[in-house]
Amino acid sequence: MAKRKSYYVCQNCGYKSPKWAGKCPECGSWGSLVEELEKDTGGRNRRGSWIKPSSSAPRPIVEIGKQREERFRTGIEEFDRVLGGGVVKGSVSLISGEPGIGKSTFLLQISDLFTKEGTVLYASAEESPEQIAMRARRLGIGNDRLFVLAENNLEAIAEEVERLNPVLTIYDSIQTLYLPDLESAAGSVSQVRECSAFITNLSKSKGITSFIVGHVTKEGSVAGPKVLEHIVDAVFQFEGDRGYNFRVFRSLKNRFGSTGEIAVFEMTEKGLKQVPNPSQFFLSERPRGKPGSVIFAGVEGSRPILLEVQALVTRAVFTTPQRKAKGINANRLSIIVAVLEKELGYPLRNFDVFVNVVGGVKVEEPAVDLPVAAAIVSSYLNRPVKEELVLFGEVGLTGEVRNVRLEELRRKEAEKNGLKVLEGIKSVEEIPEKALI
Repeated sequence: MAKRKSYYVCQNCGYKSPKWAGKCPECGSWGSLVEELEKDTGGRNRRGSWIKPSSSAPRPIVEIGKQREERFRTGIEEFDRVLGGGVVKGSVSLISGEPGIGKSTFLLQISDLFTKEGTVLYASAEESPEQIAMRARRLGIGNDRLFVLAENNLEAIAEEVERLNPVLTIYDSIQTLYLPDLESAAGSVSQVRECSAFITNLSKSKGITSFIVGHVTKEGSVAGPKVLEHIVDAVFQFEGDRGYNFRVFRSLKNRFGSTGEIAVFEMTEKGLKQVPNPSQFFLSERPRGKPGSVIFAGVEGSRPILLEVQALVTRAVFTTPQRKAKGINANRLSIIVAVLEKELGYPLRNFDVFVNVVGGVKVEEPAVDLPVAAAIVSSYLNRPVKEELVLFGEVGLTGEVRNVRLEELRRKEAEKNGLKVLEGIKSVEEIPEKALI
């Protein structure tokens, strides 16, 4: 019997090397190269005999897909909207998020709704059937069409899929599943990649909708190789601090809808409950007449949302002033502080500056620049921003305020909530005069 070769795989990016190294030459991460044996299928079709290869002949594109795509609407309007109008039959979606943020709870709720269409299989390698049943009873879920399987051998799960022929299968989680033909441990790059391809082939061949649970790294990205995100049809992520009672469900990739869409859910004893008006929800506890508080009109995907941006400017205790940001990019905060110091003449080099987007929401768009600048100026001067004002705009390095996309959509969202947009501001120099009391 020939000796099987081994190679070293980076657990961060998937780079392969014939010999071990302390640092990955591809992504630069240290201590991430792990030895794995070359896979040996032994002449078997590792996809399983139940997966029939496609035998369809090429067809003209004009003759393909004339029928309307088949979608299932769960009845959770916010969830269906993020998916692009419902769950597409035979699609494979990856749902990621930090531990304890509510992924398993939400998928258990979705599983119960899918039982209207047929049998649902919930395969978990992290919890026992008794633990899942306890959560189901707490959520008020009890349905004989919902089957629970505690198994981490993916081929054994596939056999149950063949037997039950479910309309939906939940795999919780991809980092705990393994294929026996691979020598590497569950959660390794090879196992995650091959298990994802296996699930996708199985789902597409049988027309079964699949949701895969994925863990995230401490940086907030999906754990495992990037190929995992390329294989699946859609990638969604739960965001939010576990200290808050809400969760943001965000679309990172969607072949059947637009990306960047979000839905807001509130965590209750009965599971996740959708929030129809997130703007009102996030502004419900906003302090009145306090310096450093500004309302920002943002856009996530095609959804406008009002958020509160807070800033605290206090005299520095140490020689080097602190610049701390939560919800926005810290480098962007440093740039805004530098612009304010130069254009307005404020000695912010002697002050600590802290900025927070209330509720733990992460904002990536440059339209948050103006609200951040206004909040800093308000806190520094100890003058509150006018309560009815909503701000948005990008701040340039020379202090000018630039236009951003979808301004009319932001304006309508402000008016719907009884607020008005600050109009006609062209530079940060106008903030004290036009925005502050």
